[in-house]
Amino acid sequence: MATVDDVRRLALSLPRTEEHLIRDRVKFRIGSIVYLALSRDESELGFAFPKEERAALVAAEPAKFFLPRESDLRFNWVEAHLAALAQDELTELVTEAWRMVVPAKVARAHLDPPTAPPLPPAPSLAELRASAEVFNGFAGVDRSWLALRVETGAALDLSLAAHRTALHRWLNSWGCRIRYPREGEPDTFGTDLAAWWQRHTLADAPLARLTPRDISRLAAAYEELAALPIGRRSLGPTAASKALYALRPDTVMPWDAAIAQRLYGTRDRAAFARHLELGRTWARAALEAGGGIPEADLCAELGRPRVSLAKVLDEHLYVTITHRA
Repeated sequence: MATVDDVRRLALSLPRTEEHLIRDRVKFRIGSIVYLALSRDESELGFAFPKEERAALVAAEPAKFFLPRESDLRFNWVEAHLAALAQDELTELVTEAWRMVVPAKVARAHLDPPTAPPLPPAPSLAELRASAEVFNGFAGVDRSWLALRVETGAALDLSLAAHRTALHRWLNSWGCRIRYPREGEPDTFGTDLAAWWQRHTLADAPLARLTPRDISRLAAAYEELAALPIGRRSLGPTAASKALYALRPDTVMPWDAAIAQRLYGTRDRAAFARHLELGRTWARAALEAGGGIPEADLCAELGRPRVSLAKVLDEHLYVTITHRA
């Protein structure tokens, strides 16, 4: 049986997809073109589908598929009862609906990708220092991070309601726009976050010493966290990576949309694992170039004494990719 979370996970793994809440309905679109739409009660899924083929689809399985309302019959569109769809069936329908509205070259690159290009070589210490100098020039660059560290005793623990609130506030300070519960309203985001925290054991090793098993577990945690519902949308890939960094600042090199798209072309679980592998390679190279001095000393020499090497590397990517975009 397919669920709303399954739809969200599949849609957000597809390049260029954006989630929007339009007239109290969750919709997924490419630019201005909607290719998936949930009903207001989220029991039905509308999706892009060739209109010349939909009559046959509905006739073959009328308990599962049905025609859209009369005003929408002119569109390439059909509807389904979400709970009636199997997982593999949902995957095919979502992917084919996406393929109908995305540029053909984007679909080919995602569904039949060429051999992955080599990732960028590790930056030199001189390049990291130059990026650190640029990053230090941004106003109040460390203010919210240092406040979070003080508030949580530098040990964020999501089993504590106060720490979940602190993380919520910190994520919003970085533009994540997660709605705060009104007075008397249950904190569903905090509750879901606590449940996610109980399900995952996160590696706590420095980035340079992550094992393949550590990376696999972090990527699984990232995938579930990115799909975590916040109201009528999901937390999303950028906020999920930032939350993981806040929880494991020595371990996780976060990303934003520009970095993920430039390096990997997508923001799914496999791409995040590859991002951590890249960070591990870069961290090892930086430590070796630093002559084996402790990581904290190296960060201080690079001009960023209050953050980890994982964050220094993320800042280099931000300065060289996002800031230049």
